[in-house]
Amino acid sequence: MQYYYPYSRVQQQTSYTTYLLAAIGIAFLLQLIVPNFTETFYLNPKTVLSAPWQLVTSMFLHGSISHIFFNGFTLLMFGPLLEQLIGGRKFLEVYFGTGIFGGLLYLTGIYFGITAPLPALGASGALMGVLGALAMLRPNMQLYVWFIPMPMYMAVPLWFFLDLLGVFNPASSVGNLAHIGGLLAGLAYGYFCKKSNWAKVY
Repeated sequence: MQYYYPYSRVQQQTSYTTYLLAAIGIAFLLQLIVPNFTETFYLNPKTVLSAPWQLVTSMFLHGSISHIFFNGFTLLMFGPLLEQLIGGRKFLEVYFGTGIFGGLLYLTGIYFGITAPLPALGASGALMGVLGALAMLRPNMQLYVWFIPMPMYMAVPLWFFLDLLGVFNPASSVGNLAHIGGLLAGLAYGYFCKKSNWAKVY
C-alpha cells in the first residue's frame, strides 16, 4: 500500500488551496455580518437562470461553523496534494469545474422532481471533485473514513453509495446530487489527466 502525507513541499510556497481557504473564510464572515449576503449568493433554483454566477459564489458559502470547518479541513488535507500532482492551474480547473458540474446536476435533479427545490450552498461538490481526481491518480492512497483506514478505490464507491441513498431520502438536508456530480466529474478529470500523462510531482 502507498501512504501519502498531504503536507509536502508544495506548501513551502503559497498555494491556490491557501487562497481558496482564505476566500471561503472571508465569505463566511460576510455571511455573518452582511444582511442578505447568503441569500444573494447561494444557489437558488428560482433565480439561477437570471444569476448564473450563483453556481460559483455558492461554493464559497456555508451554513454553519461545523459545515465550514469540515469542508475547510478536507480542502486543507487534500487540496495541496492534488496541486502537487497536477499543478495549480489544473487544480483550479478541477475545483471550479467539478463544483459547477455538481451544482448543475443538483439543479437537474430539481427540474426532474428528484430533489426538493431548495437553495444550496457549500464547497462539498468541489471537494468531492478533488477527492475523485485523487482517487483516479492515487487509488491506493490511504485515508480514514469514520476512523476506519481504507484506500481511495474503496472510499469512492462508499461515498457514492451513501450519497445515492441520500438523494432518495426525503429527510436529507444535504445536496447529495451535487456531491455525486462533483465526484463523477473529478473521476473523469483524473482519468483524463492519467491518460494524458499530466499527473506528476511538481
